[in-house]
Amino acid sequence: MTANSAQNVFTTRSAAEPEQSITPNVTGEVSSKEIIAEKQNHREHDEAPQLATEKKSFRFFAIIAALALSGLLTSLEATITSTALPTITADLGGANLYVWVVNGFYLTQTAFQPLFGQIADIYGRRWPMIISTATFTLGSGISGGASNIDMLIAGRLIQGIGAGGINVLIEIIVCDLLPLRERGRYLGLMFGLIAIGTTLGPLFGGLIVQYTTWRWVFYLNVPIGAAAMVTLFLFLRVKFDSTPDYLQRLKRIDWLGNTLFVLAMISVLIALSWGGSQYPWSSFRVIVPLVLGFVGFAVFFLYEASPKYCPNPTMPLHLFANRTSATAFGLTFLHSLSAIAVMYFLPVYFQAVLAASPSRSGVQLLPTILFMIPAAITAGGLLSKLGRYRPIQHAGFAFMIIGFGLLTLLKAHASTGQWVGFQIPSAVGTGLALPVLLPAVQASLTEADTALSTSTWAFIRSFGLIWGATIPTVAFNNRVNTLLGRVGDSSVAEQLRDGKAYETATKAFMDSITDAVTRAQVVSIYVDAIKTVWYVSMAFAGLAFLLVVVEKEIPLRKELDTKFSMEEKEKDGGQASQPAP
Repeated sequence: MTANSAQNVFTTRSAAEPEQSITPNVTGEVSSKEIIAEKQNHREHDEAPQLATEKKSFRFFAIIAALALSGLLTSLEATITSTALPTITADLGGANLYVWVVNGFYLTQTAFQPLFGQIADIYGRRWPMIISTATFTLGSGISGGASNIDMLIAGRLIQGIGAGGINVLIEIIVCDLLPLRERGRYLGLMFGLIAIGTTLGPLFGGLIVQYTTWRWVFYLNVPIGAAAMVTLFLFLRVKFDSTPDYLQRLKRIDWLGNTLFVLAMISVLIALSWGGSQYPWSSFRVIVPLVLGFVGFAVFFLYEASPKYCPNPTMPLHLFANRTSATAFGLTFLHSLSAIAVMYFLPVYFQAVLAASPSRSGVQLLPTILFMIPAAITAGGLLSKLGRYRPIQHAGFAFMIIGFGLLTLLKAHASTGQWVGFQIPSAVGTGLALPVLLPAVQASLTEADTALSTSTWAFIRSFGLIWGATIPTVAFNNRVNTLLGRVGDSSVAEQLRDGKAYETATKAFMDSITDAVTRAQVVSIYVDAIKTVWYVSMAFAGLAFLLVVVEKEIPLRKELDTKFSMEEKEKDGGQASQPAP
């Protein structure tokens, strides 16, 4: 596909641009100054971002709106149950299984992302996206109507499968609609909305169970998901491989590779769910599934690297074969690893140290969102304007380092100005770095790799979030154990030992400590243990800052050359192209 045909697929040109001409002088010759000026004019025109001269169609923005709505729903659902769980388990029972209401969603969401990338490559983007949204909506209905904890967990597993497909396909479709240089702008918007959903989920969950039934935590997704499906059905029509032999294409899916991958993910997530909560990290019940999981990943990558046995790999190793894409994948993992700690441990600080209620702690986290979103949108705009990702990545990780450093200064009696202001640098850094990581991965790859590189990137980002919740928690709990000697009341100390400190980091628990001296001792433990989390996050962000120099600054493509761009009706009165999946 030529650059012009690709442009016509998804945009309409603005007013026709007048042709530039060079006027001869009186001798009939063109002056050297005019030639130089003309060349400079063409150079500046060529280097200008396409967005400045292209007008997006209504259908383009309808698709973007539907994608944004779907992403917002899945991100809300990832965290909304955290504050609703006590009410849910009180109604349905099964308190010993409650952890899988949360972890089951994360498990299927993360494990099925690579599969959806390959399905999108084989069957196109339209129907996989619609089916993913339908699956998520179905899971929401099952969860909302659950009559016991087993039914709820089943609904959450189905929700997670749909969410995994939605999250991958959102990014793939954005990449299909826009040239590489423009993607950061819209990815920044998408990631900003996802951050809103992730952060406000606990607040909304608390408000829903406070003012209505917990079932609306899930039922709320049904009408909104249906609206998103209708919009996608009407407007998302993209080109695809129209070969009628669906069974033949079904054989191209890497079934064995995906099975190995899902089993390895299940094993690792079981270990991470049990470690430090149900069993100590030294227990064989944690070590065995963790080792089996990593062995499973090793077998998976060996299988993916064998063309004889795996002709169509889910995660082809050539995605990691050059230093730029490999480094960008690593930066994505480190970014997730360090950034998620803010979402997990600032609420601990607000509730255990500042004695805030769960809903109040959600409000106190708003500065992170209010600065992260504009930073992400700004980063996307800068990427489109400058065409360079390394300076933005460096700035992002530098802000994160500074922000985590400032968070270590939070004490037991921090002022409002301190806990608000100290959130800003890390939020700005997180927002700046996120939308320029995927374009860095794709800069050194071809457009043919868009779906698989995006699904791999989404998995690595999700995997980083999982470890970002685990590693700081381990550091936090270990630090608490070493500081328990400060607490004079042994019964209180026992309630904080061996991983219980995170679970008991609530205003209710702190209010139950009536002795002022003991309460001050516990607060000091929380302050110092949380400080350890910021040191860990600062180390990961610092490593990412150093790794940026390993990337090459590859010019970002300004033309869109993909077989999955949007379909349009013929301009010359011909028939409309056939609907695409």
